[in-house]
Amino acid sequence: EETAAELEAAGAEPVLVRGNVTSSRVFDEVAALGPLDALVHNAATGVIRAALETEDKHWDWTLNANARALLTLTRACAPQMPEGSSIVGVSSLGSIRVLENYTLVGVSKAALEALVRYLAVELAPRIRVNAVSAGVVETGALEHFPNREEMISSGLARTPVGRLVQPADVADAVCFLCSPAAAMVCGHTLIVDGGFSLLA
Repeated sequence: EETAAELEAAGAEPVLVRGNVTSSRVFDEVAALGPLDALVHNAATGVIRAALETEDKHWDWTLNANARALLTLTRACAPQMPEGSSIVGVSSLGSIRVLENYTLVGVSKAALEALVRYLAVELAPRIRVNAVSAGVVETGALEHFPNREEMISSGLARTPVGRLVQPADVADAVCFLCSPAAAMVCGHTLIVDGGFSLLA
């Protein structure tokens, strides 16, 4: 509602769709919005536990929300999306790096990035599909990690840029990928981590 108010103040007419991103009702409501110039899958959830402490229901829940939902949203929206439109999935470094307690989310983000590559080829040249992979971002999501303080301190210590990634840094990368400036970026995962992943 806060974001909707900001959009209204800027002259837009936002439509809020409430619900679980894995729900068929949500897919139907999004498809009913009409042609979209950009579709950004930023919903994420998951069980933050060691692999041997997870259950199959945790796998299903995490993979469905973080990876399958992008495919289902794309099936619902892509047929109406105009030429030059863009789809962006939001990933994380856990897709290519091993992070403590991150097994299920990391695997789901790896699946998301693979799906982005397949969709990029299938939907080109009409629709661009890419992903943004963020480093440690200081948001409320970190509250779910038992090693939160260690993640923040080590993230700061090993990030060459000297600060943690902010939500606005990720949003700027998404905006770039949705813009005409990214017309030739296809099936790419743009890492936004201040250089964190460069160090051995």
